[in-house]
Amino acid sequence: MNLAVVLVSPKTPGNIGAAARAMLNMGARDLRLVAPRCDPLDGQAVAMAVHAEELLRSARVYPTLREALADRDVSVGTSARVRADLAPPRHPSQVRPLVRAAAAPALVFGPEETGLVNSDLEQCQVTVRVPTGDYASLNLAQAVLLVCYEFLQAQEEVPVGERKTATREEMEALYGHLHETMHLIGYTDAVRARHTLRLWRTMLDRALMSSAESRLFRGFLRQVEWKVQDAARRGVVGPDTEGKVDQDA
Repeated sequence: MNLAVVLVSPKTPGNIGAAARAMLNMGARDLRLVAPRCDPLDGQAVAMAVHAEELLRSARVYPTLREALADRDVSVGTSARVRADLAPPRHPSQVRPLVRAAAAPALVFGPEETGLVNSDLEQCQVTVRVPTGDYASLNLAQAVLLVCYEFLQAQEEVPVGERKTATREEMEALYGHLHETMHLIGYTDAVRARHTLRLWRTMLDRALMSSAESRLFRGFLRQVEWKVQDAARRGVVGPDTEGKVDQDA
């Protein structure tokens, strides 16, 4: 499986090296680092990687999570907490069929101290939580090992056929387009826009659009924009001037 493991803003080189070793144990070889706060090739990282030194040295570094996920079709975030406006985390085994059916899945882990923030989790279609005992704090490498095991080594009948889901870059472009269109037609305002877009993200990510479907949706948005702009040019009064409809009704 072409599984990428993405570490967002890792703090210590030892954790990066240990995560690389955990990946190699489970058969994952695509390590991606987003804005690391240390040297990923520090001696401590190399020492902790052991036989995964080659994997560590081939890791790619990105300035943003969006860029790290641009070529992925399914992205899975990790979190131990329930977040407002976001779907609750699921058990990794529940997400396994989705990941195994994807062409280019990614597994995303946050900084050691805080985990992923909401803006990171918004870019993931689904979130998983590793079930633990009362003491729920896992080392980064432990979390990488456990979730990679669920996706790569745990036994399960693999779904037949190959899905061709839209990449995260295509979906992020769609969400940017949707955000602009919502403002254009008065569907939301600056205060409620982020909350409203999160609800749309949750719904559309659940649909697992193909590239063609994402283009179809954006074609619809372009037509809406054209209609509004054409009406404005012709001085036609639109329904939004007579009273707004509550989109959350």
